[in-house]
Amino acid sequence: MSLVLNREELSDYMHQIFPQVHRDFVVEDLTEDKITMRLVVEDRHLRPGGTVSGPSMFGLADVCVYAIILARKGRQSLAVTTGCSMDFMRKPDGARDMIAHCTLLKLGKTLAVGDVLMFSEGSDKPVARATMTYSLPPEGSAAAAFG
Repeated sequence: MSLVLNREELSDYMHQIFPQVHRDFVVEDLTEDKITMRLVVEDRHLRPGGTVSGPSMFGLADVCVYAIILARKGRQSLAVTTGCSMDFMRKPDGARDMIAHCTLLKLGKTLAVGDVLMFSEGSDKPVARATMTYSLPPEGSAAAAFG
């Protein structure tokens, strides 16, 4: 299956359905099974000690998998996260944006699974890793056509 939405179309749709956080996340690169996204780190993403918070990193991982599902399935905004396993490996640099590289491992009729590696910008050492599972609305349902 190829991409239904290109990088620009995906970014526009993400801005439309998530106006409250559209400035936080930037799609850097997109292929059939991979997406690279940036979390634009601001003070509100930091925890005490000046490092990027766990919830901010979770959000980045979650948005990455959601975005690549949208790119492949189209404007189906009612896919939902059903599982997450996340490992925090080292302290991120709070002064730098976070970069996430996501690989879509499975895209089935009812479930999608993605693996996400997150880095502080400019570093080649991963800060965190997440595996996310999404439940997809049945094709042809009103939920699948939403958006």
